[in-house]
Amino acid sequence: MKCFYHEAQSAHAPKHFFLRGQPAPSPEQPVRAERLKVAIETAGASLVLLPALARDRELTDRLKRIHSSRYLDFLETVVERWRTLPAASDVVAPNVHPCGHASVYPRHIIGQAGWHMHDMACPMDEGSYTGIIASATTAQAAAEAVAQGETVSYALCRPPGHHAGPERAGGFCFLNNTALAATVLREHYDRVAIIDVDLHHGNGTQDIFWERSDVWTGSVHVDPADFYPFFWGAATEVGEGDGKGFNCNVPLGLGANGIAFLQALSRLLSALATFKPQAIVIALGLDAHKDDPLAGMTLETEDFYRIGQRLAQVKGPKVIVQEGGYPTDSLGDNLAAFLQGFRRG
Repeated sequence: MKCFYHEAQSAHAPKHFFLRGQPAPSPEQPVRAERLKVAIETAGASLVLLPALARDRELTDRLKRIHSSRYLDFLETVVERWRTLPAASDVVAPNVHPCGHASVYPRHIIGQAGWHMHDMACPMDEGSYTGIIASATTAQAAAEAVAQGETVSYALCRPPGHHAGPERAGGFCFLNNTALAATVLREHYDRVAIIDVDLHHGNGTQDIFWERSDVWTGSVHVDPADFYPFFWGAATEVGEGDGKGFNCNVPLGLGANGIAFLQALSRLLSALATFKPQAIVIALGLDAHKDDPLAGMTLETEDFYRIGQRLAQVKGPKVIVQEGGYPTDSLGDNLAAFLQGFRRG
């Protein structure tokens, strides 16, 4: 298995985010990648470090298929524009967000920040855009490797991406790396499936493909009635228009264990079988572990081995894109267990 990583991801290093109304240390730090890189070596996989970042027209074109142009422009320019405000903070942190039916796209940067950042977990500073693009570049490289003949690849991406919708950031996510990988695969395959096994529902991914039948999206996660992202991820959400029936959610109760998770994954994969995907993107979260600071499920490290085994049995070439999973003593062990289980699946 080839594993891809771009070291420029470390440029995105927000110190704080808002949690329950208070500034708190952000768990979305470069140390995540350092621990995951060690896990890759432990699992005996090869790590490909990508070359220096350059303006990539192909990446830009692909991102425009899943995100709006004004959102992409916003991400590139927001920090510089924000800092022209009188008494502005060093990081972009909007204090107003649209609710209900919002029809006016603001000219003012405060309004645009509120429009594009749907929560308080996406602070940006001067290094953020570089790190965000490096993360997307990593997902693209892993998907291209599979498109060129690899049977499986892994993209070590941070910041993560599955909460990022067509023109919104949220949940530490800015560009949807999982959707980008699926976009690359769609250039070579007619039917691509996304299997999201993160603790949280991949609401951005669902939103991007909501009306499409060429990309099937499925997610196992904590019930949004009780957990982030709260407003999306119910079992009744199945897609609309051409996409009706091509989205599947299997929500679980808060605190669910590994047995419940694996049972839910089996139900998800049974629903996927009728789609007959030709290629797969796995949105891999490690944050369902019992020690994760976001505390939503109670999986053990051995459960990630079993999840890897089960996902390896799905037929078709696969791109594994790293989503959540935050710094704990168990983080690297969880990735190593998943990769070892995947190899032996």
